[in-house]
Amino acid sequence: MRWKPWQSTFDNPIGLEHPSATELGATVVSVVVDELLDRAPRTDPTLPRTGGPAGNARLTAWTGAILLVLFAVEGYTILDIRGLLSWHIVVGVLLIPPALLKVASTGWRIVRYYTGDVPYRQAGPPQMLMRVIGPLVVVTTLSVLATGVLVAIEGPTGRHGSTFGLPVSMLFQHKATFIAWLVVMTVHVLGRTVRAAKIVGGRATSAARVPGSTSRSAALIAAAACSVVLAILLVTPWADRWHAGGFQHH
Repeated sequence: MRWKPWQSTFDNPIGLEHPSATELGATVVSVVVDELLDRAPRTDPTLPRTGGPAGNARLTAWTGAILLVLFAVEGYTILDIRGLLSWHIVVGVLLIPPALLKVASTGWRIVRYYTGDVPYRQAGPPQMLMRVIGPLVVVTTLSVLATGVLVAIEGPTGRHGSTFGLPVSMLFQHKATFIAWLVVMTVHVLGRTVRAAKIVGGRATSAARVPGSTSRSAALIAAAACSVVLAILLVTPWADRWHAGGFQHH
């Protein structure tokens, strides 16, 4: 009989030998690979009007796809941050509303699951790897965006706090949170790409159409509109402050 990591001695009254470190490691690797390749996906029930868990999964997947594209563009601007500073700020501002929308959609699913909503309980929790890094994804994403906004507001001379008696700029904090975000997000993207691709491609549910498409589209359009408005209102003064403050020295 093969040992499974979720089994306890109460599940195995006849007794099983403890797995070796090699067997345990192989089992963990197998579970992680299955998650990355979505070999054991959740079955999201489809409900009338809103779509239920299946609708929520579609909203999250589409929002994640948009964020992935925007973050890729933002990463490209880092390669020439002096020459693409204004674009770096523009894309950073565009990221804020869809990032908040994704946090809201995943948060809704978590709340419904832990408050005992039957369809969400039937859908089940995220897979193990995603449950572990999920909170880290939220914290690091919000942190890197928040520090980015503060950096843009303060300009290149802004200072906040100190470490070992040395002044720590908000720019330094932004860079530090970005590194943490990059590590966590790499794992998150690897673990969600296959699943999200199936959902966006309409292959993750047997239903021909998941109800609630109008509401989901409206949420995405509203997030995009908020992004554009924020960019128009904020980017020019923020970029001017950085250019005038001597960005080349930072």
